Amino acid sequence: MAFRRRTKSYPLFSQEFVIHNHADIGFCLVLCVLIGLMFEVTAKTAFLFILPQYNVSVPAADSETVHYHYGPKDLVTILFYIFITIILHAVVQEYILDKISKRLHLSKVKHSKFNESGQLVVFHLSSVVWCFYVVLTEGYLTNPRSLWEDYPHVYLSFQVKFFYLCQLAYWLHALPELYFQKVRKEEIPRQLQYICLYLVHIAGAYLLNLSRLGLILLLLQYSTEFLFHMARLFYFADENNEKLFNAWAAVFGVTRLFILTLAVLAIGFGLARMENQAFDPEKGNFNTLLCRLCMLLLVCAAQAWLMWRFIHSQLRHWREYWNEQSAKRRVPAAPRLPARLIKRESGYHENGVVKAENGTSPRTKKLKSP
Repeated sequence: MAFRRRTKSYPLFSQEFVIHNHADIGFCLVLCVLIGLMFEVTAKTAFLFILPQYNVSVPAADSETVHYHYGPKDLVTILFYIFITIILHAVVQEYILDKISKRLHLSKVKHSKFNESGQLVVFHLSSVVWCFYVVLTEGYLTNPRSLWEDYPHVYLSFQVKFFYLCQLAYWLHALPELYFQKVRKEEIPRQLQYICLYLVHIAGAYLLNLSRLGLILLLLQYSTEFLFHMARLFYFADENNEKLFNAWAAVFGVTRLFILTLAVLAIGFGLARMENQAFDPEKGNFNTLLCRLCMLLLVCAAQAWLMWRFIHSQLRHWREYWNEQSAKRRVPAAPRLPARLIKRESGYHENGVVKAENGTSPRTKKLKSP
């Protein structure tokens, strides 16, 4: 982990060296970019890494407002924030999660899941707060028709574009973290599934100019995921604490319903009634019947898959619970053994020695030799 004093040294640029020092290496690269801001020759290149590109001045009623659109230079900005995310990941791991896990004394399997949930709780909480602020200030909650009106939404405000760039950077950074954190082989397919799902949906909303709808759907999804990983953390602290899991189970189905309803309302009905329904990638217009069907199919397939996994896991947990209950009922009570009658010799016992009635020890009979 980053910033930790180590007594053991590894060969330079070896596999173990990169794993144990990946955050420090990322910090050095970020520092080089920040130092580039100090010089006029390199300042322009440094701004390419730090700030969103493709800004356009759009005339407004009183003055001009600056908006942004996407382009190939966004990959450079995303790369820079991937290193920022790696550094923050290491800070949260060392200064928060490692200290808590030492007190809990978890097994290897639970320790890996605890680290995963701890990182995602921090990310989902910050993303929910940030996304809610963006949606509220942009007015998407008060005016739901803005989700499909004036499509294509080519020009984005600074906070909307920066939010999408940071989201893509986080989920892209999660791929090398599987190697850096030495995630078990059994856990890699499951984590790759939801990482790729997030990348496909976020990149699709960003590139297809459906950023407004994407913000609302991310807000709903991240709220549910925050509740789930928070419930897992409480469960690892106390295995009898499962109240948050019940709350998450209730919210999960409602969230799936809301996401499907919004997607069908915005894409299936809202965009279908727009006049401009021509395929024009240069202008960012993807409002055609085929594109709308593909979008809806992707969203519906993802929600159906998540719902199937949820039902499968709930049935498995209920089956395990009822098997435990039935096993407890089948165990018969231990029968009481009848008390044995102990035949005592004549006299009484004192210190393990049989005493005669007159207080003298009984003498053993001598056998006569033949």
